[in-house]
Amino acid sequence: MPFRKNVIEVGSKNKLKRFKENETFSNVIQPTREEISKGTYKLKGSWHTHFKNNNPLVLELGCGKGEYTVALARKYPNKNFIGIDIKGARFWRGAKTALEEGLENVAFLRTQIELIDLLFGANEVSEIWITFPDPQIKYKRTKHRMTNQSFLDKYRIILNPKGVVNLKTDSEFMHGYTLGLLHGLGLEVIYANHDVYTNEGSPEDVLNIQTFYENQYLEKGKSITFVQFKVHQ
Repeated sequence: MPFRKNVIEVGSKNKLKRFKENETFSNVIQPTREEISKGTYKLKGSWHTHFKNNNPLVLELGCGKGEYTVALARKYPNKNFIGIDIKGARFWRGAKTALEEGLENVAFLRTQIELIDLLFGANEVSEIWITFPDPQIKYKRTKHRMTNQSFLDKYRIILNPKGVVNLKTDSEFMHGYTLGLLHGLGLEVIYANHDVYTNEGSPEDVLNIQTFYENQYLEKGKSITFVQFKVHQ
């Protein structure tokens, strides 16, 4: 038990250290619940003022360590990227890497994803990435699935009419659930693949960027699925 206690204590200290360091990072934004709940958050509809340009805005929802956000930002310097997650100790790594590399088109937003319609203005976002979300398989957890109708309605508000959503997951359940829902709602599926590494035609950004967890899934022999779709009819 003493060993386990020491591990927990070290982990807690590391988290606290990262939380404090996040507060010093210019690319980390941590609005309070009160600021958001008023519906008048200062950057809503004005994220271009943070990046100091009018380039297209791309979000990664549930960004984890921020690997996808940072990799996309390296590749597309003429787009702005925001990784969103409630777990700041995780995206600390991505935020630190972006600062070390001088990537000015990257930011990280610590908040709950269900609040995004209070943080971004109508049509303000050009693209959304959802990478390896919890599939929330249990029926009682349906409301937490990041492609359920409630979330799709929020994406529709903040995405511009030409905007797209990208879902990359190791969960065949999440892949099938999403496709079924999209077809039922009559929404356009641009591309769908149940195994991106064995079937030809997968987008380059899907194949060339692999997260820490994705590599673990691949080592276990799991297939990686991908869907790109629109929420505007």
